[in-house]
Amino acid sequence: MSQTTAAKEPTVQQIAEQKIYKQFGVSDSEYELICGFMGRQPNYTEIGVFSVMWSEHCAYKNSKPLLKRFPISGPKVLMGPGEGAGIVDIGDNQAVVFKIESHNHPSAVEPYQGPQRAWAALSATSSRWARVRLPC
Repeated sequence: MSQTTAAKEPTVQQIAEQKIYKQFGVSDSEYELICGFMGRQPNYTEIGVFSVMWSEHCAYKNSKPLLKRFPISGPKVLMGPGEGAGIVDIGDNQAVVFKIESHNHPSAVEPYQGPQRAWAALSATSSRWARVRLPC
């Protein structure tokens, strides 16, 4: 029977001093927030949990600030955001449907495969709305 040697996790001091949390996509300011929430420095496993929960896939880490720049109401907004989508009047009796597939949008990480996987959901949603008469 062979013995295996378990890999040793870095200490909380090493995580802070060597900024190991950055390897998980956690910024300096986010690390400080985590320390404030917990009232102490997080260990290796806890940094991993925070990094996943604050990732693009779970929290729209990169997309949310960009999406907030779009208008959600106004004369050209026919249907504001709902279920990750909206409809905008582009003139000439035409409208455009914008949709974000929240379950499969790793496009910040995989810019080619991410949008391809979300295409089926986008197509289904767009065709459903195409059957609805828009007030253009």
